[in-house]
Amino acid sequence: MEPGEFEGTIRDDFDGSVPWWPERRRPAPGSPNVVLVVLDDVGFAQLGCFGSDIHTPVLDRLAGAGLQFTNFHTTALCSPTRSCLLTGRNHHSNGMGRVVELATGFPGYDATIARANGFLSQILVDRGYATWAVGKWHLAPEDECHLAAPRHNWPLGRGFERFYGFLEGETHQFVPALVSDNHQVLPPGTYEDGYHLTEDLVDTAIGYVSDLRAVDCDKPFFLYLCPGACHSPHQAPRSWIDRYAGRFDRGWDAWRETAFARQLAEGILPGGTELSARPDWVPAWDSLSEDTRRLYARYMEAFAGFLSHTDDQLGRLVDFLDRTGDLDNTILLVLSDNGASSEGGPTGSVNDVRPWNMAPRSVEEALSRIDEIGGPLCHNNYPWGWTVAGNTPFRRWKREVHEGGVADPLIVHWPAGTRGEDRNRNQYIHAIDVFPTVLELLGIDAPDTLAGVAQAPVHGTSFAEVLADPDAPDRHLVQYYEMFGCRALYLDGWKAVTYHPVQDTSVAFVDDEWELYHVSVDPSECHDLAAAEPERLAGMVGRWWDEARTYGVLPLDNRPFSDLVFDRPRPVPERSRYVYYPGAAAVPEMVAVNVRNRSHRIAATVDIPDPAVGGAPAEGVLVALGSGLGGWTFYLADGRPAYVHNFVSLEEHHIEADEPLPPGRHEVAFRFERTGEHRGVGHLEVDGVEVARGEIPRFTLTKFSVTGAGLTCGYSDGLPVTRRYEAPFRCTGTIERIVIDVDGPPWVDPETEAEEAMARQ
Repeated sequence: MEPGEFEGTIRDDFDGSVPWWPERRRPAPGSPNVVLVVLDDVGFAQLGCFGSDIHTPVLDRLAGAGLQFTNFHTTALCSPTRSCLLTGRNHHSNGMGRVVELATGFPGYDATIARANGFLSQILVDRGYATWAVGKWHLAPEDECHLAAPRHNWPLGRGFERFYGFLEGETHQFVPALVSDNHQVLPPGTYEDGYHLTEDLVDTAIGYVSDLRAVDCDKPFFLYLCPGACHSPHQAPRSWIDRYAGRFDRGWDAWRETAFARQLAEGILPGGTELSARPDWVPAWDSLSEDTRRLYARYMEAFAGFLSHTDDQLGRLVDFLDRTGDLDNTILLVLSDNGASSEGGPTGSVNDVRPWNMAPRSVEEALSRIDEIGGPLCHNNYPWGWTVAGNTPFRRWKREVHEGGVADPLIVHWPAGTRGEDRNRNQYIHAIDVFPTVLELLGIDAPDTLAGVAQAPVHGTSFAEVLADPDAPDRHLVQYYEMFGCRALYLDGWKAVTYHPVQDTSVAFVDDEWELYHVSVDPSECHDLAAAEPERLAGMVGRWWDEARTYGVLPLDNRPFSDLVFDRPRPVPERSRYVYYPGAAAVPEMVAVNVRNRSHRIAATVDIPDPAVGGAPAEGVLVALGSGLGGWTFYLADGRPAYVHNFVSLEEHHIEADEPLPPGRHEVAFRFERTGEHRGVGHLEVDGVEVARGEIPRFTLTKFSVTGAGLTCGYSDGLPVTRRYEAPFRCTGTIERIVIDVDGPPWVDPETEAEEAMARQ
């Protein structure tokens, strides 16, 4: 209890002293649970109940017994939308003007949510709720996602009592980079065992509910459940992908037409809505070769299998809540954080680390690996023709503020609180409205102070009234949008919007051409009324600038990759020597030694057992960084020192000694001699004597991994850098330590850096 709160009596001894216990704060009897499920990169048309032929029976059933909101909007990207959901404030006001990895040193873009913008979890835990976050977080600055970082922006620092999931924007679905509460953990299973992250996350969520109900039958809970689906990599159990064999052979043009017809027939879209034209940069399906169509269909089969598998796992949670008696009094919301993703590019991708390293993504290679798509060796993403289809009937996609980027599915299921025969709701709603709606439904006022910090005004507007009344009027009448210089303003059924090319600095913001749509009757933005209504447009553009100044949008910056991103302070001081010890948790790449484009030496002090005693030569990983999708590894193979550099799974460069190490203590080293841009010669040394050398013609440019694979000492990540060994391939010698010396700062050519940035787009 706080000082001064004691209401009993204290004498010199127990005689006459009166104890006092403060009453534990509990929600009102019958208070509902809250489950907020946030899907990732799922477009408006990709759930069955929103017009898709992808099998999502659980979500369809929830929508059928609840409500589906057909005019729900997000920010166009994941971190920003998630910050809106949990705080009720606009994303720039949360410092989340873009994803955390691309933070800049301005208030609207620093990836740090102010304490004045309290989380829903903080409010509910203070009122006696159990609070849990499971799955993707992506709300802590990237430079705080490691074990030497402060934890105040991790889930447990933001009002959640338990957390199990991953901190960054994406992870491998078979070999995830996991955190439990405030520490890293290894996945509890392997691909070979049948492990998949979504199943693990749902198991954990069920376990949290089970643990609570074993002790307290009535305590309500808030579960924030964020699977990796359907962000790339689109990885799912093979049987789920194979269910869709041949289902997408008709292609994206036919799929769009069919989905659009369903949307109209089921009242998801207002009568008179038109299907936006396929963009001219997306080819007609019939213009593709037979082999290309076969490949592109397989990419979509992997996505569909991933989504259906996720739906099935959510069904396990729903069934469990039904068994515990919680389902009828649970406010269950399911939504997507932005429109479908175009990051697979025009041809799709088998490895999304390739664009970071200016490496090709060819149809020919993908065809040769078509049976691997959706499995552990691919980081696959579909081509952007399927993106356009997934956002039917809208224009454009994730990262942009036309409707394809910001219009998303929302389902609300709450048997105790929803009314009306018509399950469709078409009132305009934004992600910032979820926070005040949940509070109103729970009978809780947004606090003036939270943990001693005065709270900023909530920007969202409750749509609680809409749950019971399908004819309730729109209450959210004005909303700005901005993402990488793309801008829009919604104003009472009208929308002004402009597209600004990403990373291209040749076009000034003042020269952008604004469009105007009457979206209440033309939601697919087919009829630009800018020329017909210039005064209305001018007024809305002016209003956008007012909103931008109010909510911290400025300065505009369309460069995801610039000096503002790359030159921010390192999370830990730069040094020339790094020391690692065996068995420690994986070190995230951002804070691990940076060996790219610089000479370096990796030295392992290791005691080699006598094979005559142990029965086999020493083997295992000394130190490695990355995974089978790209990285390097220094290891022992049958007692022989070996090094592999895996260039984004396109090619492997092997250097290996001929002779095994004799028993005893040795210094085994790999030395990289930089001979040019991102290339050099590797040398293996034993006790100072060179034993092997080899060329490394293409060394990784910027990133080894985008799925969280870090540096490990004495063992391998679950997806090894090379297939020459299997994880965890623990070292059977005794490693004293690993010392890595780097030669000066990494050398960067500004022109090359600019080319790399453009290549990523």
